Amino acid sequence: MKQRFQWRTAAKRNPAVSILAVASILGAGIASVGGPLMNSLLFGGLQQGEFWRLLTPIFLHFGLAHLAFNVLWLAILGSRIEQLSGSVHLLMVVVVSGVFSNMIQSGWGGSAMFGGMSGVVYALLGYIWVKGRFVPEPALQLPPGVLGFMLIWLLVGMSGVMEVILGVGIANGAHFGGFAIGLLLGLVFGLLSAAKRS
Repeated sequence: MKQRFQWRTAAKRNPAVSILAVASILGAGIASVGGPLMNSLLFGGLQQGEFWRLLTPIFLHFGLAHLAFNVLWLAILGSRIEQLSGSVHLLMVVVVSGVFSNMIQSGWGGSAMFGGMSGVVYALLGYIWVKGRFVPEPALQLPPGVLGFMLIWLLVGMSGVMEVILGVGIANGAHFGGFAIGLLLGLVFGLLSAAKRS
């Protein structure tokens, strides 16, 4: 009973994070089945006017560990932005960074067979880090070691070591692209916030 209440409270406090988490869980289910539905959510199809496919790969997750890692970081980082700037603002950051990181990954890897929220997670990380330089809010101050851990993870992924060890592909383009667009969005909104405060 208490556990259910805590989940309800968290969902009410962070509705956008909750919606994104549920969409990721559904995407993981779709990815595990595969077939035409999954194919309709992979990146591409723009010639046919299927513009949703610019974004929908962020919800596809391949394996439980992939899903758990991304949803955990989405909850940790996304809830900070949602609490500070609101649900609409968080969703805007997610959509912009999701589309951008997917485009970078498509060009980087040359394949549409990728998915996951990790590009967005890196965008949220970059956004919080840079905006936190301009806005002295506790929500924008990352715990010690978080940035370093995530950047080391990014570099290890780009080295190719994880692909050899785990035998799976890593969406390095999405990670790099997400972090880059997150830094840019953090700078833009950080400067805007600083200007409002002065």
